[in-house]
Amino acid sequence: MYSFLPHTSIRAFFPFLGVLLACWILVLLLEFSQEKEMKKLVLLLLYAAVLGDIGISVNSLPYDYTATVDCLSQPLKPQYGGGIIVNPEFNTSLNGWLPFGYGNVIHKISESGNGFSVSHNRTLPYQSVSQKVYLHKNKHYTLSAWLQVNKGNVDVRAVFKTSNGFVHAGAIEAKSSCWSMLKGGITVNTTGPAELYFESNNTEVELWVDSVSLQPFTIDQWTAHHNDSISQVRKKMMKFQALDAQGNPLAGAKFSIYPIRPGFPFGSAINQDIIQNPDYQRWFASRFTVTTFENEMKWYDTEYSPGRVDYSKADAMLAFAKSHGIKVRGHNVFWDDPSTQMGWVQSLNSWQLHNAASARIRSVMQRYKGQVIAWDVVNENVHFNFFESRLGPDASNKFYRQAHKIDPNTLLFLNDYNTLEEPGDYNATPDRFIKRLKQIQSGTDARLAIGLEAHFGVPNIPYMRSALDTLASAGVPIWLTEVDVAGAGPNQAYYLDQILREAYAHPAVQGIVMWASWTPQGCYRMCLTNNQFQNLPTGNTVDNLIHTWNTKSQGLTANDGYFEAHLAHGDYEVEIHHPSLNSSSVHSFKVHPDFESEFKMQMKN
Repeated sequence: MYSFLPHTSIRAFFPFLGVLLACWILVLLLEFSQEKEMKKLVLLLLYAAVLGDIGISVNSLPYDYTATVDCLSQPLKPQYGGGIIVNPEFNTSLNGWLPFGYGNVIHKISESGNGFSVSHNRTLPYQSVSQKVYLHKNKHYTLSAWLQVNKGNVDVRAVFKTSNGFVHAGAIEAKSSCWSMLKGGITVNTTGPAELYFESNNTEVELWVDSVSLQPFTIDQWTAHHNDSISQVRKKMMKFQALDAQGNPLAGAKFSIYPIRPGFPFGSAINQDIIQNPDYQRWFASRFTVTTFENEMKWYDTEYSPGRVDYSKADAMLAFAKSHGIKVRGHNVFWDDPSTQMGWVQSLNSWQLHNAASARIRSVMQRYKGQVIAWDVVNENVHFNFFESRLGPDASNKFYRQAHKIDPNTLLFLNDYNTLEEPGDYNATPDRFIKRLKQIQSGTDARLAIGLEAHFGVPNIPYMRSALDTLASAGVPIWLTEVDVAGAGPNQAYYLDQILREAYAHPAVQGIVMWASWTPQGCYRMCLTNNQFQNLPTGNTVDNLIHTWNTKSQGLTANDGYFEAHLAHGDYEVEIHHPSLNSSSVHSFKVHPDFESEFKMQMKN
């Protein structure tokens, strides 16, 4: 029987030796130190060294956001030095590795001297190289590995066999003649042994594996990553100087800074029920800055019968949003899922469908041109291909080109599901999403963006972060566009909190919209309020996050008249009061990554 203790304990022992050496040096310093303050300092250092070794420090291991979809001639070094993986680069043959599923695994060395594993003569999908690890319930694990096959392009998954079943941790399309990076992640429900392996339904290929890493993070470390990222990408250090009427610095002036409007777009879908419901309108407008219409802009809603186009509901909803300064995403021009097509559309021949689609895109986009901040041009085009099957393989690409001509200044989104939610969905892996995006990009100079629907069950948070890392390599804006969590149980609000925090903290995410429009009959999968617009636990989660993400500040200016505050991006008002003056001064300003960070504010006597 394979023991899980030896390699884990040996790897853990080497860092401990370093701590012992450091402690020994500190003890010697303590022995020969004569100064009391020096002895205190040495004791503090010794204490810190011991605490750090037992894991009390939460900031000791930063997160590596790097990922790539480029296929390379040689794999990169494993992230985190491999983490808890033994022999991650196969430098010592197959030490620490085993064949999985009675497979055949050998060690090979390339002409450049790179060692890697090869699973060959495979007869079952799961026959591959594997390694046994020990996973802890209260930790997040980030996985990366470099994969290649000996012929063609083949989908490959990373899987963990645990005591509770098999858990997908990520997938990639592996290619021949170059190495592809799989980045994923996992959490487990129970502490215990597990086994990492790789699988592919194509048993005719060899699976090559190299540069494997599995890095554990405590929940405190994961949260520290959030805080560090938010500090860098969502906030900015602002500097203000209070001046008197003569332009002289005012020391001791009191600054009170209050948020007026957040800069990060955060909102929820709405539907036609909001048009005549003041309570719904008040509840919604007091919280959100962006929305998507659930159905009212879709083709099947605006032209249910051929030639009878009705935008009255969308017009009224847009008027509501404009009156409250709420931005609107245009959702959607087309939907590529065959099941969403109206009967009259399905009955059209190719020429008739071409004409109907051309009329549709002109109609909806010309009507709302310049009034929406984004268009989901062909919804779920990664998964489905209704228009391609009827109009040819370039159909959606042509739609995007036409959309750009009609509304050239608006972001055009490729919007789809399961890229964050399901690590095992080969149809929507991050690399496949980017591949489709690049196909569209090749035919247009439009500003494209990634829309991730994010319809979650139980979220795999480490995988979600890794998927965002990979998608970020495309270099285009990323939004979560339809966030919800299935089920109304006690974990729904908790999972929603996890998802929203992860999205907000990720450097590549530029906006979040939830899929939680209210109707008297209930919501699609997740409601935020009851029918009296009193918050459900999910609504409380949202309000708590809005409060947390908003920033305000108070304080007194220094002798040079300056006051500093670390503020989230957005619009603010500041009230300045000085005890020697009879009046207060109120100013408005904006915190933005591209705007100035210092303001001089003059007060009148």
